[in-house]
Amino acid sequence: MDDLKSKEFYQALLDKNPEYEGLFYVGVKTTGVFCRPTCPARKPKFENCEFYKTAKEALIASFRPCLRCKPLSHPNCVSDLVKILVDAVENNPEKRWKTHDFKELCSDESTARRQFKKRFGMTFVEYARSRRMGIAIKQIREGESMINAQLNIGYESSSGFKDAFAKIMGNTPSKAHLSILKAAWCDTPLGPMLSISSDEGLHLLEFADRRGLEREIERMRHKFVIIPGRNTMIDSIEQELEGYFEGSLKTFQTPIHLQGSAFQKSVWEELMRIPYGQTRSYLDQATALGSPSACRAVANANGANQLAIIIPCHRIIRLNGELGGYGGGVPRKEWLLEHEKKHEKKYEKKT
Repeated sequence: MDDLKSKEFYQALLDKNPEYEGLFYVGVKTTGVFCRPTCPARKPKFENCEFYKTAKEALIASFRPCLRCKPLSHPNCVSDLVKILVDAVENNPEKRWKTHDFKELCSDESTARRQFKKRFGMTFVEYARSRRMGIAIKQIREGESMINAQLNIGYESSSGFKDAFAKIMGNTPSKAHLSILKAAWCDTPLGPMLSISSDEGLHLLEFADRRGLEREIERMRHKFVIIPGRNTMIDSIEQELEGYFEGSLKTFQTPIHLQGSAFQKSVWEELMRIPYGQTRSYLDQATALGSPSACRAVANANGANQLAIIIPCHRIIRLNGELGGYGGGVPRKEWLLEHEKKHEKKYEKKT
């Protein structure tokens, strides 16, 4: 969602504008809940808001429904049957709900199915799965291992967890011509990273706790089918990351696929020309591109980078020497720069 639309939605949130009901949901980073536009709760700061078009997107992003505005209930009315189903999941969000559980909750099963599907655009079981997978993603972000996150949400088998993850990531092609990408988690000293790749090149490499990661994946799903799995590209980047964090690898060789405009690609290619262990300012980068007045556009393109570390946007700092922002978090940026400087000095001594 672009900045203009986000600001429009934020103003609607401040105004509690009922005309925007159903158009968006807002996730609040500081509380971990998501709300309707007319929520009566105290309004968060703009920088603490993330906007989603559907409740499902907010759930997968690990936000839980607000207890005040009840975003999973229609602002005017919602049937008692739907309330029963939503409340059942929220009372036990980590439960693996089955079809027979649905039948036990509803005396009028066919009506409940129809109303739930109409209200949320997904079945009861799909809703429960999205809620549960959101919890797992949040736990992984907070440092939990994949196996523990899997067990915490009730999956005893890895294959079952992967199947559920596949359903969330979209492993069923809606169009037969869509290409298939593989997605896998890998552990690093700075936390887990998600890699998504075709057999020809890496499309995404991001820290698991980067806000907005789910939306990046959702955009990719318009062009590709993404399923859990591995291929030679994922194996390659995991091996190279291991070398990078050990300090023995300075240049990545895994083929990459750049997804962006011609300008964004030129910015990313310039980033990859910054030597290991060195930094540049936004002005330096814009000047190297022949547009010294385009600092803001360059910064925006840096922020859209989907290949963390490989495309080293962490090597861009402010003109006054301050670190500036970083999608993976400023502490990680500081660590990466110190890591590279330390090992670059070792390399210089050897040569």
